[in-house]
Amino acid sequence: MATPERIRSIAEKIVPLVRQGERMAVVVSAMGKTTNSLLDLAGNVARNPVPRELDMLLSTGEQVTAALLAMALNEAGVPAVSYNAFQLGMVTTPSFGNARVVDLNVGKLAKELEKRGVVVVTGFQGVTEDGDLTTLGRGGSDTSAVAIAAKCRCRCEIYSDVAGVYTCDPHVVPGARKLEYITCDEMLELAAQGAKVLHSRAVEIAKKHSVELYCASTFSAERGTYVVGTLPEWLEQPVVTGVTSDTNQMKVTVNCIPGDTAVFAAVFGALADKGINIDMISTVSENGHSHLTFTVVDSSVRVARETLEGVLSRYAGWIVGVDESVAKVSAVGVGMKSAPGVAARFFVALDKAGVRMVGTTTSEIKISALVPRDEAKRAVEFLAKEFGLADETDD
Repeated sequence: MATPERIRSIAEKIVPLVRQGERMAVVVSAMGKTTNSLLDLAGNVARNPVPRELDMLLSTGEQVTAALLAMALNEAGVPAVSYNAFQLGMVTTPSFGNARVVDLNVGKLAKELEKRGVVVVTGFQGVTEDGDLTTLGRGGSDTSAVAIAAKCRCRCEIYSDVAGVYTCDPHVVPGARKLEYITCDEMLELAAQGAKVLHSRAVEIAKKHSVELYCASTFSAERGTYVVGTLPEWLEQPVVTGVTSDTNQMKVTVNCIPGDTAVFAAVFGALADKGINIDMISTVSENGHSHLTFTVVDSSVRVARETLEGVLSRYAGWIVGVDESVAKVSAVGVGMKSAPGVAARFFVALDKAGVRMVGTTTSEIKISALVPRDEAKRAVEFLAKEFGLADETDD
């Protein structure tokens, strides 16, 4: 949606579908770098913008796109109307900047779709019960679209500038394969570990409400990827479906804190109260003291450090450190549940790559390693090769 030409191009794709009898809610994001520009604008006015006012500002980006697309559709002879979150009754929690969808006025949407072919809806935003505008955080337009599909009990198609879900980032591994199918569980893990095709909250909603989800490119007719509950029986289940890296990570280390579970409860409780998601937790105890390590996304590290210092202020001798030069590399696949030796292959691949590990974490379908940030690309390349996730390419 970056330019007027692209908006007209999207309208041209919608027109024939409506003329074939389709009725659709089209959820849009802001044009190009609009959100970043608005954030810069806010930063030029206030060093610490009030979250409510920041959401009031950021929610304007999608409203511009929605109105423009509705104009383009009407110009092309397809009756369309645009709606923002307030008009549609997209109710969310009052967590400014990271709100969650609570309810949606489906009746209003259905009534509009009876009158016309298309309702264009602003993604990324909602409204509290008190009428305050909110935003849904990174990937919020995906979340809006899937939430509407879940409430309307219909399929959801996500179109972006990528042609589907790949085994790994094609910019990092040129021979990465596009997946025809991927399970919700795998997509959740890949999204949580740094893959940017779909946001994890959108996949969570799709899984919970059994929404049929399809991801493809806005700009080509190339077949995309279906996100499904279980893989088709005829499809061979790979041990590892995808490898991804997340450079938006920082490692927080707290040394010499009392080796008492009450201290850990206070630390993690305070971090949770601040809405900080943490990952890759590791603890070591010695001589009555403990050393704690965990990772957070870099946008949360300042608040995390301030929170830690506040909780630990009653104790003496502790030290908080932050390492900004790390990345998380992960291998994901439902096949891990039944295939022995995956962890060995993962660590052998990193050893062959000469990549140093500074932390690990696992789940039933995921292995993650914290590595130096400048070694993450090499780690992904070697893991992709180890698990056969890419085709050979000519250099």
